[in-house]
Amino acid sequence: MFLTIPTLLTWARIVAIPLIVGVFHLPVSEPERNLIATVLFVAVALTDWLDGYLARKLNQTSAFGAFLDPVADKFLVCASLLVLLELGRVNALFALVIIGREIAISALREWMAQIGATRSVAVHMLGKLKTTAQMVAIPFLLFDGMLFGLLNTQVWGTVLLVCAVVLTVWSMVYYLQKALPEIRAKAR
Repeated sequence: MFLTIPTLLTWARIVAIPLIVGVFHLPVSEPERNLIATVLFVAVALTDWLDGYLARKLNQTSAFGAFLDPVADKFLVCASLLVLLELGRVNALFALVIIGREIAISALREWMAQIGATRSVAVHMLGKLKTTAQMVAIPFLLFDGMLFGLLNTQVWGTVLLVCAVVLTVWSMVYYLQKALPEIRAKAR
């Protein structure tokens, strides 16, 4: 199932990441770069919802798609946070917490799969809320201006990113607590 429509959309999300990063090297004004990067990010992020919807609707779900989809999300979020960090729009500690959690939980899930305990660290609503907060905060921070003359996206993006950091830590603690009995059992 490498070439289904949902999987191709997921691959497109990964391929689009260098485009979002590359926008900030274009010879255009900063507001234009911000707008282009924001539109690209939102379009790419929407494919996350679309590929899942199509996979279910077209009955094209697969183990490979289930693996690749969260990987694409993590690449997109981490790359965007690094761009925002370079631009001085994100606190380094926030980026470190989010990226570190992604690495730690991915490693935990891999280890749990090796010992046959994947159900212990199955995706939970906290993880979905964390991803949603990140996916809304990042385009606000990429835009970095007044939206419709009413909404300061830097302020709201930062507030949402703080919420994402709290959800990031909370979800990591949740997954570690769920895995702890298995970890203790295997450590003996």
